[in-house]
Amino acid sequence: MKFFLADTTATRKLGIILGQSLKAGSVILLQGDLGAGKTTLVQGIGEGLGISDPIVSPTFTLINEYTEGRLPLYHLDLYRLEPNEVTALNLETYWEGVEMTPGIVAIEWAQRMPYKPDSYFSVRLTYGDENTRNVEITPYNCALSEEIATMRI
Repeated sequence: MKFFLADTTATRKLGIILGQSLKAGSVILLQGDLGAGKTTLVQGIGEGLGISDPIVSPTFTLINEYTEGRLPLYHLDLYRLEPNEVTALNLETYWEGVEMTPGIVAIEWAQRMPYKPDSYFSVRLTYGDENTRNVEITPYNCALSEEIATMRI
């Protein structure tokens, strides 16, 4: 699915719809250049989950966990890491639901992952003209809910 996002408000709105629609165990692998809107989208996801804490980029902390919403949100940022460092994080604990309460896992700079979960949503954000963005959502071994498949931004 491809969407045209006119501004940051539209990016956040897309995130809200995702947050309201995704099920526990959903993994979102985000890709896009610096400033493409990855964190803005995750902020919307948090809002859609009912999280009231400010959602900030975990560039330096690597992982931020938000647990007070409809589902937990695990927000990861791999920007500063090499693939071998990513492997050492044992990210699968977040999507397997064994050690962590199942929730939504959103990973920025996912292209740095040397492995991927069995099912996930790939979200690629790219620059359009001026302040616009384009987003492409591709499900892998999972299905988009009807709310997501039919949404209009």
